[in-house]
Amino acid sequence: MTNLTVFGNAGLPSVGDLTSALRRVEATVETGAGGIILKMDKTGHWVFGSDQTEVESDSKWAVNPFSFVHGFIAWGNGEVLGEAMGPVTAPLPEHGPVPDGCAKGWEVQIGASVKCISGEDAGINARYSATSVGGKKALTALGLAIAAQVEKDPSKPVPIVLLKKEHYQHKSYGRIFTPVFDVVEWVAMDKEPDGDEAVVEEEAAPTRRRRAG
Repeated sequence: MTNLTVFGNAGLPSVGDLTSALRRVEATVETGAGGIILKMDKTGHWVFGSDQTEVESDSKWAVNPFSFVHGFIAWGNGEVLGEAMGPVTAPLPEHGPVPDGCAKGWEVQIGASVKCISGEDAGINARYSATSVGGKKALTALGLAIAAQVEKDPSKPVPIVLLKKEHYQHKSYGRIFTPVFDVVEWVAMDKEPDGDEAVVEEEAAPTRRRRAG
């Protein structure tokens, strides 16, 4: 097993700045404040990419603690009409007027970068972003967990997570699924988790398509 970097650490802010910023994410959520997309679909399945490839249930994903962003997004009819995002170490970015065709206006969005480190999709880099209450709560909880870990052991700020789900019953919409980032290990920025396959540096294309739409 080689000792490849999970993310690298060039040009990163200090862990103190990271801790303060991640704790501010909670306030952003409460006040409303390119690449492969990872998301949970309406049926509770984690999928990524344009082909909606389903995530393996036991695959592990590393979350880059320095990649958390917050900002605003404007949706049209299934398409992004505008987006203004920035690192959580900076104030919420400004946005322009509501784009034409945007029914909901600007919505608060938070996100983070992740990398699959085990299984068939090892090496895949993706971004998870959320505007839903459940998605923002999940990312906020993860951010606060990272902040607590950095205060406890700043040498291991990277959470290794399993992508799980919870659900609740909505009186109008039925069963609603919400994402869960289940932290199973903490590692350094320049180390891979013990017992897993080596983390590849080149992004590999998925070789299967489990779900469509």
